[in-house]
Amino acid sequence: MNDMKQFLTFIRKEFAHVLRDKKTLLILFGMPVVQILIFGFALTNEVKNARIVILDQANDPASQRIISKLEASRYFEISHTVMNHEDLENAFKKGDIRLAVIFPAGFNNDLLHQNHASIQVIADASDPNNATTLTSYVSAVIQDYLSETEQTNHVPYQIQPQIRYLYNPQLKGAPNFVPGVMALVLMLVCVMMTAVSIVKEKETGTMEILLVSPFSPLMVIVSKAVPYLILSLVNVASILLLSVFVLGLPINGSIGLLFAESTLFIITCLTLGIFISVKTDTQQAAMLISLMGMLLPTILFSGFMFPIENMPLPLQWFSNIVPSKWYYIIVKSIMIKGLGFGAIWKETLILAGITIVLLFISLKSFKIRLS
Repeated sequence: MNDMKQFLTFIRKEFAHVLRDKKTLLILFGMPVVQILIFGFALTNEVKNARIVILDQANDPASQRIISKLEASRYFEISHTVMNHEDLENAFKKGDIRLAVIFPAGFNNDLLHQNHASIQVIADASDPNNATTLTSYVSAVIQDYLSETEQTNHVPYQIQPQIRYLYNPQLKGAPNFVPGVMALVLMLVCVMMTAVSIVKEKETGTMEILLVSPFSPLMVIVSKAVPYLILSLVNVASILLLSVFVLGLPINGSIGLLFAESTLFIITCLTLGIFISVKTDTQQAAMLISLMGMLLPTILFSGFMFPIENMPLPLQWFSNIVPSKWYYIIVKSIMIKGLGFGAIWKETLILAGITIVLLFISLKSFKIRLS
């Protein structure tokens, strides 16, 4: 009986300890709620609200009816209409659209007099899964139009979609997952290793000795980050070599530009690791935040695995502060599309801005701790 009382006493004590600890309560109850909401909205391979453009060279009743059906579909968002193929190509290069539908001149006339016509469908196949999904959606819309027309006119019209895949005609998986893996590996390695190495100095008490040395706090922090910058660049080189010689994925753009952008992203990740190290006091906490705080956002909000346009607007806005999203766009633009700096300068400025903000906050927190 006494053993049972002691057992119940220990249980009450443990309950009291858990209920007093706000961090533990947050992990127990807050994390499941947040994860089920985020995963519920983000984890879907269904493509919705994909930005497309229309090049209507026919401008006749048949083309207008199909365009109306595309507009009414929840899968597509017609960004704008283009007047020529040059505008179409520029829209794909900028990443503004996922797909284009081109109606040739005389489209309605071909249907009426020959009972068949063709539509050209061009998809950005740098993400092959999205490309095949979107082209199948377009085919379904066309088939729905043909069914309605046949019921009305009792004529078996045929419309043949001529599908063309840009950047990845063979629909290989490598052009999509290599940039994503680069972003994921660099984010995890740089953030976690930097955060843990600095917190380790704090735990052992040597950080205070370093900070009161003749060197400035900035130099101390930079000296901790430089080795991981160099090692991460070696990681980038090894990933690119494997991509080219093992996976057969060519680098269509400038290798120098790709390494420069990778260096910027690595610096951003190192700065994020420094920021985490400032806010934590133990290696376990730094590792947990680095893994959970960086792994999930990189997978969910970079566009690597799940289309961002499928998510609710608040999650789309949140994705803009995730550095890996911008690096993923940059790598795809350089490696797959062969574009230059003119196509990625906005993403570069955003990465640089995130880095500056994180570095400013980290240094300010260090000064507060020192004072």
